[in-house]
Amino acid sequence: MEERNIIGHKEFSLKKFFFQWEWMLVLILLVIHIINANLSPYYLNLKQLVSATATFMDKSFVVLPMTFAILLGDNDISIASNIALSSVIMAVTYNLGVPMQAAVIICLVVSTLCGLFNGFLITRFKELSAVIITLATSIIYRGIAYIILEDQAAGGFPSWYSFLGWGELGGIPFMLIAFAVFAVFFALLLHKTTFGRRVYAIGNNATASRFSGVQVDKIKIIIFTMVGFMCGITALFLTSRMGSTRPNVALGYELDIIATVVLGGISTAGGKGRIGGPILAIFVIGYLRYGLGLINVPSQVLLIVIGLLLVAAVLTSNIRMDVKKVGSSTSDVKQ
Repeated sequence: MEERNIIGHKEFSLKKFFFQWEWMLVLILLVIHIINANLSPYYLNLKQLVSATATFMDKSFVVLPMTFAILLGDNDISIASNIALSSVIMAVTYNLGVPMQAAVIICLVVSTLCGLFNGFLITRFKELSAVIITLATSIIYRGIAYIILEDQAAGGFPSWYSFLGWGELGGIPFMLIAFAVFAVFFALLLHKTTFGRRVYAIGNNATASRFSGVQVDKIKIIIFTMVGFMCGITALFLTSRMGSTRPNVALGYELDIIATVVLGGISTAGGKGRIGGPILAIFVIGYLRYGLGLINVPSQVLLIVIGLLLVAAVLTSNIRMDVKKVGSSTSDVKQ
């Protein structure tokens, strides 16, 4: 009988290491910098490149928890409406005489409750997909924002509040520093904790996870609540940059955020991908927009370019999966 040795760890493979999608994103980012530098003489300026992150970093906060949601095999279409509602309520309460510090807390509470409500509905009505439920709540949240403020704007915030969106520490935008802190937290949560391992397990097979004792509903509620909280963080930074708010703010943010996560290599079927991919994708899309904006490229062309990147991401992911299947089947045949 043939002897078989059980190996407790996988041997490091340099080929597999550099075949990861994150390296492809690094390459794409380098290509974007090279192309932008050739298109505009004003692009290659380190200070401007760092400062430019503030123009696309606000929505990036939601990318982090959205990675968890998509890893579950779910989605949240209500994030843009959640951002608008929490921003509107913050501005209105401040204009009614509430101190700005309290209004900021109210903003975070409202967004978190919206996320919690999404999670409750998704776990309560399992026969409906998360997309359908959050599409409905998206309409509700945006509708409430319009009821509160109609088509008016609200603002007049204190001067210190503008530091969130425009302030710098040591020449680095405060928004970028805050994002880095949250990115480290969510990366550790996903890849270094039992909670993260359970997220992957649910994404691969929710039914098997439930029978294995994993509290699937509880984890889903926590993740959608985190998405809601980070919508509030985005609302704070976005409103600070604009100096005012309206019910129609953050339109299209949900598509940008989901596209960023998918471009980062997170499988929409759930259970596959790493958070480093979406983080890199934030800068890929952000600097692509920034560079093309310097030469006044129409927004429609930019959408086509981002769409092509998404198609390339999906095709490359499928090719990689096919290669892995062929490799594993070949090794089985050899055994």
